[in-house]
Amino acid sequence: MSKTKTAIAIVTAAVLCGAAAFGVIALRNASAKKQLAAKLDSDLLPAAPQEISAPRDCVHFLSTGTSDAILLESNGHFAMVDAGEDTDNPRNLPGLELPGYEQEVLAYLKQHAADKTGKVHLDFVLGTHSHSDHLGGFDTIIADPDVTVDRAYLKVYDASKIRESEIIEWDNQEVYDQMVQALQARGVPIVSEPDDAPFSFGNLTLTMFNIKDPVSEKKVGENDQSLCLLIEKNGTRVFLAADLDNYSGDEKRLAPQIGKVDLLKVGHHSYSGSSSTGFIRTLFPEVCIITNRFESMDRTTLSRIERLCKPQFYVTGKENGILSVLGDQGAITCYGQIQS
Repeated sequence: MSKTKTAIAIVTAAVLCGAAAFGVIALRNASAKKQLAAKLDSDLLPAAPQEISAPRDCVHFLSTGTSDAILLESNGHFAMVDAGEDTDNPRNLPGLELPGYEQEVLAYLKQHAADKTGKVHLDFVLGTHSHSDHLGGFDTIIADPDVTVDRAYLKVYDASKIRESEIIEWDNQEVYDQMVQALQARGVPIVSEPDDAPFSFGNLTLTMFNIKDPVSEKKVGENDQSLCLLIEKNGTRVFLAADLDNYSGDEKRLAPQIGKVDLLKVGHHSYSGSSSTGFIRTLFPEVCIITNRFESMDRTTLSRIERLCKPQFYVTGKENGILSVLGDQGAITCYGQIQS
């Protein structure tokens, strides 16, 4: 065979192999999309029972549109991670005329976390990052006379690191200032430089991730500052990913530190840029909670998660809030319809 014919044969074989590989990938992606659609269209979760046997070790994922509001509960202790979008629009920006949920979140706290006198005691509040769909409701909750907060975890908002377009179009500084002012008015100490040492919360062990902002010369989005939280109980592991994404390599950096988990609160409401392949392969969750409206989820992201680890998917908007009850050795029971 001549050199020319040999070269043509090699190129042809390579093209055929590439086409076959592409076909396999396409089939896998199509299968993942089909399986995802079936899961998302499945029946609603059962409603949470009136009484859950003690000790109550739970994570309450509230339905607050496209925002995060999460109540932690363990053996009589309560804490909040983010507080949902609020109705404030201090700069009157058209893009931030959004429905607020601060009153719904406060009402839920008083219904589910109050003592017999109607008072709510929170061991801590944690503001993951300075976006209104995470911090927005905190000033209302902290200012309420029936709510007492022991301490707040909140990294300092540094506008010098943030992209100019985000500073112009969003109210990061204002929502951060509102939370700080509310905390100061109630005399709540602010931990602005949290560490990654595990600490006890009821029967749970909590560990924070992404506590320090990576040094970078380029401007980034505030999502890069997201404080994340690992919740552990006797072999059961839950990771709250805030708005973590991989645009600056944060998921790649943190995944080996986090390791395998049983439940993942999907980063950034499932939007593009979050839940990268390496991150999902490492965490490999059995359950994924998406804090978003059903119609606003990013199906491409969720299809990738489905293809990689085939978890159960539960969406706060579809379920009207989700209660995840933590057992031992990976046991987690999820209920829906937790909000009236």
